Amino acid sequence: MVKNQQPLSKLNIFSFKGIQMRTFHITWITFFFCFFGWFGVAPLMPIIRDQLGLTKSEVGNIIIASVSATIIARLLIGKLCDTLGPRLTYTVLLVVGAIPMMLIGLSTSYESFLLFRFFIGIVGASFVITQFHTSMMFAPNIVGTANAVTGGWGNLGGGVTNLVMPLIAAGFAAMGLASEADSWRLAMVVPGVLLLIMAFVYYRYTTDTPAGNFKDLEMTDAAVRQKKEKGSLIVVLRDYRVWVLTLAYAACFGIEITVDNVAATFFIDRFGTGILMAGAMASIFGGMNLFARALGGIVSDKVGRRFGLKGKGTLLGLLLVLEGFGITLFAASGSLLVAVIFLLIFALFLKMANGCTYGIVPFINKDNIGVVSGVVGAGGNIGAMLVGFLFKSEDLTYADAFQYIGIGVVFIGLMVVVTKFQAKPVADVVSPELVLER
Repeated sequence: MVKNQQPLSKLNIFSFKGIQMRTFHITWITFFFCFFGWFGVAPLMPIIRDQLGLTKSEVGNIIIASVSATIIARLLIGKLCDTLGPRLTYTVLLVVGAIPMMLIGLSTSYESFLLFRFFIGIVGASFVITQFHTSMMFAPNIVGTANAVTGGWGNLGGGVTNLVMPLIAAGFAAMGLASEADSWRLAMVVPGVLLLIMAFVYYRYTTDTPAGNFKDLEMTDAAVRQKKEKGSLIVVLRDYRVWVLTLAYAACFGIEITVDNVAATFFIDRFGTGILMAGAMASIFGGMNLFARALGGIVSDKVGRRFGLKGKGTLLGLLLVLEGFGITLFAASGSLLVAVIFLLIFALFLKMANGCTYGIVPFINKDNIGVVSGVVGAGGNIGAMLVGFLFKSEDLTYADAFQYIGIGVVFIGLMVVVTKFQAKPVADVVSPELVLER
């Protein structure tokens, strides 16, 4: 049995005391490395494209493949969390995900690279486990902020990889361990090893709940209640608000992972930058996760306390509209400096929208929060998969694709603004007791 058995009601990000804060830090760090590995090849794609002789259409298919497996994985991983517990689920996911990550360097053709890229995508389901595990460790009054912080800091890995992976590849080439053309193959072993290390750390130093692991708590009322929570997918899918939030998450998180995939290549092709400079520019986008997603969650909570769920929905819609306009301006930029400025602007609104979306999710169906979270989370990857077809088109430049994306995001934002999220009295939907209770 573990001391400090109750979920924490305060979040002190500088504290490592207690199983709750230890799990908080381990889960976002693990999520960070999952994102780091998931998009590890993205800044190296110009090298890979030249070596494997990939066409623009084939690169587009690879982008689509990288997010496709995550759709299925995110829908299934919540159930595994309910049965195995987040500790074992994360451990298994990390070990399984590390294998294709370390072996992708064996690719010698478009087909083999596509297959490895597809299977690497399962580590994107780490988001669901991180949100689930954080929810177990924090009380209703603070869990929204805690989830936003772990989600944002974990997503940061998608930006850091754009800066670090080209440096790792260049380092191996400089040491003579690989040629410049083959340096990406050895570089991808690094994130795979990191995932194996985090698998051990997660298994050894976390527990499923503040009171212990599921297997140790099977006879307690809390554990029995947790085990019996199956949710109803049909009920959730009948709620139009779930579909609107799924579209909203496709328009923010779906675009985020798309940008993580294509930003470096866009800067090289559009402005003729080198691979290190392109990676540095792309990393700025991901770096916004350091604070922007958490900011969205915090602002959403404040708006919700004053204006209820309707206010939260309006805020989300406005953030998406601003994001869409920012993307269109980014696509039309004629210089690298202007492009980076608009990249920062639309990144801020996009990542705030991420946090705001999951500031609404817990209020949609308090009896099936896990199912709603899984469906909305999968929506992000569905969005990324669909817009991936724009980037594979031989008739569209990457700038053209971003223009169409920006217009689409604006329309989705307007739809969110007019959506009636308020299905219950304000006093009910803003009550802290309804937030992510399990």
